Amino acid sequence: MSRRTSRSHTALGLVALTGALLAAACSGPGDDSGPEQTETKDAVAGAPSCGDEPITMQGYFETGFPMPKALTDEFTKQYPNVRWNIREDQFAVITQNAPRLLAENPPDLMRLPQLSELVKDDLLKDLDGYAKAFGWDKWPEGQLEQLRLGPGGRPRGEGPLYGMGLNFSMTGVFYNEKLAERIGMTSPPTSLAEFDGALEKAEKAGVTPIVQFNGGATGGFAFPLQNLMAAYGDPGPINEWIFQKDGATIDTPPNRDAARHLEKWVEAGYFDPDGNAMDYAKMMSKFIAGDGLFMFNGDWESGNLDKQMKGDAGFFLFPPAAEGGKPATMSAPLTFGIGKNAKNADCAAFFLDWVATDDKARAIAVDVGGSHPMGLPDASMPETEKGTVTAETLAAGAEIAAADGAMDFIANATGSIYAESWTPQLQKLAAGEVTSRQLLEAVQSDYERQVED
Repeated sequence: MSRRTSRSHTALGLVALTGALLAAACSGPGDDSGPEQTETKDAVAGAPSCGDEPITMQGYFETGFPMPKALTDEFTKQYPNVRWNIREDQFAVITQNAPRLLAENPPDLMRLPQLSELVKDDLLKDLDGYAKAFGWDKWPEGQLEQLRLGPGGRPRGEGPLYGMGLNFSMTGVFYNEKLAERIGMTSPPTSLAEFDGALEKAEKAGVTPIVQFNGGATGGFAFPLQNLMAAYGDPGPINEWIFQKDGATIDTPPNRDAARHLEKWVEAGYFDPDGNAMDYAKMMSKFIAGDGLFMFNGDWESGNLDKQMKGDAGFFLFPPAAEGGKPATMSAPLTFGIGKNAKNADCAAFFLDWVATDDKARAIAVDVGGSHPMGLPDASMPETEKGTVTAETLAAGAEIAAADGAMDFIANATGSIYAESWTPQLQKLAAGEVTSRQLLEAVQSDYERQVED
């Protein structure tokens, strides 16, 4: 991967508002499959819109994440002719259902898993026309680069636009400040050795060091594993693997060190013993209840934790293996897309633009989602209260951008790598049934087979 490609991923959400709705045909600039719609009030004349007639939008969202629903509620307040019929499922279920649903009964707006196979099967609408109509093509390239794909779904990073982010998310480590004080942790660790020391102190004090979901259809141990990969190595080769660059492999020496480190945490008993039976919602409940010192998760929980654990939760980027090294982490758009044959494609595109350009929508992205909105770099940002988790995650996003340390999620390398490979292998690792080396070898083997299919 080129240095430019890696760097552009870190443009993240130090970004914001576009007020430009450029002229486009009402019949849907994505392609000509959508129905013609009339102009919505306040839209630039001729731009795609939701019209003035009653519309019921069909949405398929990820359960457990309140921001998309908060956005649709606010949208209906501003555009009362638009109602939403929303179905929610866990991400792994969405991954399994996406091809069939998009082929048979495509929703107007859908939380998207990995895009390559969906583009290969011609199930998603090409959004380049909408990008020109709404001015998304004037945004920093890094915001949308991960959502561009070439013919047949490869390579990623170039070609037409097939998705849009509701914001730019980032992962790291949340911690319980009361439990941190109990073990003498007065500030976030600045090296992997310090983090290991905190884990050891917590275990000796009878505090669960890490509460992390790894049960059901989603292997949540991928979060600490990828943070460890970032601590040991450069994010560039990982992005190359995720973007299916020729010859890319996840089984590299730095990643072997990272996987072995995760294995040592398992052997030391640093994870909640119910991890392999714990889903995401249970993890959140336990962390909020004070049943764990650390939790690897994303900034989308910042607003929730500011409410549920006001003053008692903090956030930091996972530290590098060597003190003073550059931080790196998983960071990507919260990706949504429009089915190739969606009934209300223009309205869905208008909603996606509204999310990035409306002041109240942008405030929801920050206050509820804890993440930077999409859009032009010179737009205003909603103010955040100092000392909150949200303020800490936003500051961490700026640090990652400055350090050129963003990478996509390893679960996004192929359409089935998460459900069919990472999840079962990580569950076996947690149960002591495979070694860290066997884990990486198995995932790489599955990846090569899936890329060739």
